[in-house]
Amino acid sequence: MIGAKLEDLLSRARGALGPAIELDFGLDSGPLWELAMLLTARNGFFAFNAGVQIYHAGDQGLGPELVTWNEDELWKDSYHGLADDYFCFGQDIFGVQFAIHDNAEVVTFDPETARITRVGDTLESWAEWLLADPDVRGAATFARAYQDANGELNPEQRLLPVRFFVGGGNYDFSNFTVREAAEAMRVRGPIAQQVHSLPEGTKVRFSTS
Repeated sequence: MIGAKLEDLLSRARGALGPAIELDFGLDSGPLWELAMLLTARNGFFAFNAGVQIYHAGDQGLGPELVTWNEDELWKDSYHGLADDYFCFGQDIFGVQFAIHDNAEVVTFDPETARITRVGDTLESWAEWLLADPDVRGAATFARAYQDANGELNPEQRLLPVRFFVGGGNYDFSNFTVREAAEAMRVRGPIAQQVHSLPEGTKVRFSTS
């Protein structure tokens, strides 16, 4: 059984992105156990105007598949170890990953810097965090406005800044290009290797062009 905040999140969701499944990671506690329960209840979904995407499990479905997404050769190898310890289960419209570390905590993974922000120690606490500020943490208003102006993204796509945020890029629609999600991660992997250990405030400039 999933918690009240996860139930609330599901009530706002659009999906499922995959057929019904009974998922079992062989665990009886922790965020991975919660994730299995969540995907058993709804096998992948969008929330907040597709500002948030939770991956489906299994061969059939729309958008990234959970296990495949976490295989090194899809995109993680471009980060040279910086992403290896994190099991990613979803992302926002900009490719910020929602991930589980060591079945003990839920974090965000910044695709441009590979820096980690701890959200909580349960998936329920992650849902509470997300629901507390869906515009900032789930890109809800931006996702609707961008897609109203430019057309809906398909489930395989996310937005990639032309001028990266870490290099001073802004949120003007003109600063984004639509890319396949794994490709967008691979573009940023080499950048993350360079800036991951730089002190906060260091001036850098990168782009996708």
